[in-house]
Amino acid sequence: MPNGDNFFFTAKNGEEIILRPVEEKDAADITQHVEAIVKAGRYLQKEEPHSVSEEIEFIHEVERKGNLYTAVERNKKVVGIARVLKGELQMKKHTGVFRTWIHPEAQGLGIGKELLAHTLRWGETNNLHKIWLTVFSGNEKAVRVYEKAGFIIEGMQRDQVIIEGKFEDEYFMAYFFNSIQK
Repeated sequence: MPNGDNFFFTAKNGEEIILRPVEEKDAADITQHVEAIVKAGRYLQKEEPHSVSEEIEFIHEVERKGNLYTAVERNKKVVGIARVLKGELQMKKHTGVFRTWIHPEAQGLGIGKELLAHTLRWGETNNLHKIWLTVFSGNEKAVRVYEKAGFIIEGMQRDQVIIEGKFEDEYFMAYFFNSIQK
């Protein structure tokens, strides 16, 4: 249920989860978790996390530009984020690029599904025509989640990345508001 800019829901394990705008005080949690995900993970397109001061600067920039930067709060800690950065050129202002991550300890609780629905509601409210993302082909679970939410694969770059010594393709996926999926 919404409460101002906050959205509360119950995770599959019964815990209350809060989706809310990222705040400056979240920078340390975000930086710490991104560092852990970069070290452990396969699918985060980042090799170095921001420093805390860089993250604070980024938070302010996102807010200034009217973009989405949502924190997933679990037990008073940020365990995930979603963001949509709208196109900066006039010809692309109707689009937004979506990025997200959820800490492995918070995965499997239905948080991703709620976070994605929250993001799509924001996109519709902010009159976007399209939200797009990229996802590696080996991340089959994420591809299925996006497709189930209404995203389509618009294109693919073959052998775009090397993960654990093997080539993987990168998919471009998009969700269209107020139009028939193409």
